[in-house]
Amino acid sequence: MEAGVGVVVEGGQRALKSAHGTVVDAGARKFLQHQQQHDHSKSSLGPQQSQLGTVSQLLAGGIAGAFSKTCTAPLARLTILFQVQGMHSDVATLSKACIWREASRIINEEGFRAFWKGNLVTIAHRLPYSSVNFYAYEHYKSWLQSILGQVNQRGSASADVLVPFVGGGLAGITAASATYPLDLVRTRLAAQRSTIYYRGIWHAFHTICREEGFLGLYKGLGATLLSVGPSIAISFSVFESLKSSWQSRRPNDSTAMVSLACGSLSGIASSTATFPIDLVRRRMQLEGAAGRARVYNCGILGTFRHIIQSEGFRGLYRGILPEYYKVVPGVGIVFMTYETLKMLLSHIPTS
Repeated sequence: MEAGVGVVVEGGQRALKSAHGTVVDAGARKFLQHQQQHDHSKSSLGPQQSQLGTVSQLLAGGIAGAFSKTCTAPLARLTILFQVQGMHSDVATLSKACIWREASRIINEEGFRAFWKGNLVTIAHRLPYSSVNFYAYEHYKSWLQSILGQVNQRGSASADVLVPFVGGGLAGITAASATYPLDLVRTRLAAQRSTIYYRGIWHAFHTICREEGFLGLYKGLGATLLSVGPSIAISFSVFESLKSSWQSRRPNDSTAMVSLACGSLSGIASSTATFPIDLVRRRMQLEGAAGRARVYNCGILGTFRHIIQSEGFRGLYRGILPEYYKVVPGVGIVFMTYETLKMLLSHIPTS
């Protein structure tokens, strides 16, 4: 889910760089001309400047993602706490669940800083995740375009949707697999309440390996890949489809505002579509955590069945409201931070 927010901006940047011939506002037109000149200079001056440009993009994306996650960390932690409530709570307790009541409980029992519990490992996860995701997406995009014969033919609407959908999904799966242990540790730290079992990142790694074995760091990986792949695929495809449709009808609208609105809508769409499997992956990540007995011993489908039987269909969407509250500002912060850093880094000499 969080992955879907972080990569929407990459889709927006790709759309800006590939929007040759589109009528946009004067600021965007100047930006496109600058990008065309920059791309031409990279191709003529060799791989060194191309690599530096990529490093700048990775740096901007990583910092923007980490900053966004820090700003929305309280909502992210509330989402996780709601998602895992059904594991060790009875129906009466679940029926009284409320965002403001849970937020008040955190402040009263754990202190205000507890809203950022697990945020350090979130930042540690976001930086390499964004880098791997970016590299993988560009690689898969070029590979898919060459297979579909779209390198010199850009008029196919179906290919314009297929390439970001499949490429984004594969990139999300690649990045999630490479950085999964950090994601699991982050979930366990954020899910802790007043009783502290894991005292930090390294203590959590050591404790999980000692009590659950090395494979314990990969609990819920299957459900995560089923969640992250479609989430990022939907984010890319919905974003680019909405933006293309918007600009064809209102070509004079600000490119930044269009990208911001379309990115927020794509984040909501991906969150809604993949939230149940995201909830399942969170619960599987917490299986056996803190010495507790296992709740689900029946795989992904069995976990779905168990949740529906014990909590009803609504149980699959437990925590969706704080997730929505997180998605819209999260996308906006990522987009604005990314574009600002890109502009600042573009003025740094590369020679």
